[in-house]
Amino acid sequence: MRINCFLSRSVSFFCFILMAASGIAAQQDAPSFRWYKGNTHTHTLNSDGDSIPLEAAKWYRENGYNFVFITDHEYITNVGPLNHILGKSGSFLVISGQEITDSYDRKPLHLNGLGLEKAVMPNRLQGSVATLQKNIDDIRVAGGVPQLNHPNFGWALTAAEIKQLKNVNLMEIHNGHPLVNNLGGGGSPSAEQIWDELLTGGMKIYAIADDDSHHFKRIGDKTAATPGHGWVMVRAAELTPAAIMSALDKGDFYASTGVELEEYTANADSVSIKIKAERWSKYRIQFIGKNGRILSETSDSIAVYKFKGDEGYVRAKIFESNGKLAWTQPVFSGGQKHDR
Repeated sequence: MRINCFLSRSVSFFCFILMAASGIAAQQDAPSFRWYKGNTHTHTLNSDGDSIPLEAAKWYRENGYNFVFITDHEYITNVGPLNHILGKSGSFLVISGQEITDSYDRKPLHLNGLGLEKAVMPNRLQGSVATLQKNIDDIRVAGGVPQLNHPNFGWALTAAEIKQLKNVNLMEIHNGHPLVNNLGGGGSPSAEQIWDELLTGGMKIYAIADDDSHHFKRIGDKTAATPGHGWVMVRAAELTPAAIMSALDKGDFYASTGVELEEYTANADSVSIKIKAERWSKYRIQFIGKNGRILSETSDSIAVYKFKGDEGYVRAKIFESNGKLAWTQPVFSGGQKHDR
């Protein structure tokens, strides 16, 4: 069976197929699904941002986004009035959330609770893993979707610690804040390298790119946490909180800092990608497998990778000549189990 998807809208195109242990679980009724651009990490004056929620959400609507989560520290924004003002067209949605701000041994342990409607308070337990796991569990009980934030902020978390966590499927590998050490350094791995170690160890976890935006009054200031640096393209049946949260939790999205995908195809033998190329840009596509090994690389805007059976998983990373990136979620090959 071969799955092909095409989209002529101005938003990016992506067709995500997750290979389950028994084979390919293809998405059904593709024409009923659409693609929505969104940010999952946003702060306002209700915690440590510089703008009221209306101004923050309005920036995203006016810059081509379809949804934004407001995730202030230990505060839940009432998004009803925001959606009444900004969402009348049906093409933009503000979703409530929270950043649960915990720590252990002076290391910041932050989680987003996407979709939370009541604040989940930090637990301050002994040990990073115990603290994070209790907060993850509390988010789930409260009906939210947990997202592990900036693992290299304060050099807080290692892959060995994250591997012990359960019921969290999302992790930031690109956070737009200027002080979160996305790229690692000094002997510490990048957030993306941590992701590959988790995937190699069999953990099902999907890559998030977002802003962690705080400063809407300092656009252009490279020292500020401004909006527009990273986002997700989510495939969902409708623009509702439940549909967006479900798609994120299942990994039905890709992450980007500016690269758009026009086509993605997967079957039992191969995966292929076609970039929505910009006139003045050149591209490079890498297919990556277990241990972060580059399986194949091309400078074409169309690429195909044929499975050999020993990859463990296959994900794609797309490079654009001016520094933009995109990451697809892992496809587990050879019928290998991807849940712990």
